[in-house]
Amino acid sequence: MARSYDFLDHPGPIPFAHRGGAGGRPENSMAAFQRAIDLGYRYLETDAHATADGVVVAFHDRTLDRVTDAGGTLARLPYAEVAKARIAGTEPIPRLEDVLGSFPDARVNIDLKDAPVIGPLADVLRRTNAWKRVCLTSFSTRRLAQMRARLPLYTDEDVCTSLGPRGVMALRARSYGGPTAKLVRLAATGVACAQVPYGLGPLPFVTESFIAEAHRLGLQVHAWTVNDPAAMGRLLDIGIDGIMTDDLVGLRHVMASRGLWPRPLPQTG
Repeated sequence: MARSYDFLDHPGPIPFAHRGGAGGRPENSMAAFQRAIDLGYRYLETDAHATADGVVVAFHDRTLDRVTDAGGTLARLPYAEVAKARIAGTEPIPRLEDVLGSFPDARVNIDLKDAPVIGPLADVLRRTNAWKRVCLTSFSTRRLAQMRARLPLYTDEDVCTSLGPRGVMALRARSYGGPTAKLVRLAATGVACAQVPYGLGPLPFVTESFIAEAHRLGLQVHAWTVNDPAAMGRLLDIGIDGIMTDDLVGLRHVMASRGLWPRPLPQTG
C-alpha cells in the first residue's frame, strides 16, 4: 500500500538537518541552511509561522524572545518588525519562500507551528510550486487535517505529510498489538511517514516493532532530534528511515562509516 512521493526519493536512511543544523549555526537561519547544503545534506528541517500580515517565516518559537535580540509574538507583529530581529544577534529570520527559492534541489520538512500559518503556507507552496519537495508535519492533529484540506486536489497523492500526534500514538499502540483500521485509512490518504522522538527520557520511543509496523502500513519512520552517535547507530541498526540532527558532522560521519552517506564527503582542512 506504499505510495511513491518525490520527497521520499532518497536511497537509504534520510539525514535531516534539524532547524538547518542548529548545532553549528544559529537555528533556522540562512547561514545554517547553507552550511547543511555545503556539508552534503539534501534534506532541511524547519518550522513555519505567519506574521500578522501573512508572511511565512522559517522560525520555531511563537515569540522572538528566546533566540533573537527582539521580543514579541510573531502572529501579532508585521513582517517589517520581524525582519529587524536577528537570530543570535547576527542572522535575520528568513522567509520560507526564500529558503525554498535559495535551495531548489533541497527537500524541506516543514513543521506547522500555529494555526495562522496554514493559509499563508498553502499560498507559498502554490507560488513556489514546491508541493512535491516538502513534507508537512505538526504537533497538532487538527492543524495537519486543516492543512491537508488545502492541498490541491490534483496533487494530493503526491504531497508528503506525516502522522499527527493521534496517529503516532495509534501506531505505537499497534506496535504492541492494538487496532490498525485508522492507520490504514491515514496511510491511504496522503500520510507517508511518522516523525517521532527517538526516546522518552531514558526509554526508547522508536523500537524495532514500531518501525516494522510502520513499514507494514507503508509508512516511513523519521526520528528527532538525535545528537548522540550511539543513538544514531542504534536507530540505523533497527531500520530507521530518517534521522533529524543538530550535529550535522556527527551524523554524516556515522552514516559514512556504514556506507550510507549519499554524497562524497567534502575535503576538510
